[in-house]
Amino acid sequence: MHATGSRNRLTEHQLDLYPGDTLFARLARTVCGVGVLPRKELHEAWEVARRVRRRFRGGRVVDLCCGHGLLAQVMLLLDETSTEALAVDLRLSGNHQRLSDALTATWPKLAGRVTFSQMRLQDVELRPDDVVVSAHACGGLTDDILTQAQSVGARVAVLPCCQALRQRGDLDGWLDGSLAVDVERAVALRAGGYQVWTQAIPAEISPKNRLLMGMRAGR
Repeated sequence: MHATGSRNRLTEHQLDLYPGDTLFARLARTVCGVGVLPRKELHEAWEVARRVRRRFRGGRVVDLCCGHGLLAQVMLLLDETSTEALAVDLRLSGNHQRLSDALTATWPKLAGRVTFSQMRLQDVELRPDDVVVSAHACGGLTDDILTQAQSVGARVAVLPCCQALRQRGDLDGWLDGSLAVDVERAVALRAGGYQVWTQAIPAEISPKNRLLMGMRAGR
């Protein structure tokens, strides 16, 4: 049994788990060949990216708290009308370049389209036509990302985790504390003039599976 939520690294020993010639199968085998990424992160990035791309096309992709930067690159693979991606973290994973090089070897069209930057979130200059994404930015980092995206009217999609329960407002009498936090986030995004979509990736990948997406109304 190989759970999609496993934190074990994918290696060449798992290549046979991903047969076929679909985009996801090729992506998974490429990740296996590098041997640096937990299986959970592969499936999270794929499930988030494909849901986001059903709503948001084009624009620069900005992957905040990016880790290995896989989400940014999957976003580009799913929509070639996005010409570039910026992957940002305070401390980039030491293996991010190995993974990026392997993906570019498999898909040469990625060459020169992804920029990695090690910086603070508040130093990232967003644009109104950006698609801002983040998978599991811990606690208040998710709120910082939502605030920055709203400040320029950018489209945004976050998969929150480690919700700070002090943020849960007045809803925890009815809702689980972490759910109350995410409901408050969705309500605040809508109050800020955004159209909001709420979805979930499969729980077997992560119990922190609520995906919040927003776009400035009238775009």
